[in-house]
Amino acid sequence: MPWIVANMKWIMIVCGLLTSTMIYAAISPAKALESTFGESLSGPLAELIVRNWGALIAMGGGMLIYGAFTPPVRPVVLAFTGLGKALFIALVLQQGGQYLRYQAGIAVVTDSLMVILFVWYLLASRNLVLKPSR
Repeated sequence: MPWIVANMKWIMIVCGLLTSTMIYAAISPAKALESTFGESLSGPLAELIVRNWGALIAMGGGMLIYGAFTPPVRPVVLAFTGLGKALFIALVLQQGGQYLRYQAGIAVVTDSLMVILFVWYLLASRNLVLKPSR
């Protein structure tokens, strides 16, 4: 069994815990925006959107933890959270790097590593299914 398949439970737990830290944006949206992007938005609509953004990301972290203990849902969980992370990475990089010196830069690096691990697992587990047993 490939290393990634054998260790995916623990990888998903760690990734899920790291991703779940974005609950911070749901609790303190202004501080989360300032630390993540070095900028702020104001007003009730901005607060609502940032709180929702933080909650959705934290829910993705929860899904990763759930998927760690429920192998049949792993492909869907990894595809969903991996695509979300890839979109975030693309959106941040599209801005030309102005946010990379803040926590968004750390998120781009860690999310990139997570996406690589998720794709590696999905390919490795697919190959295990496609290979006939001896």
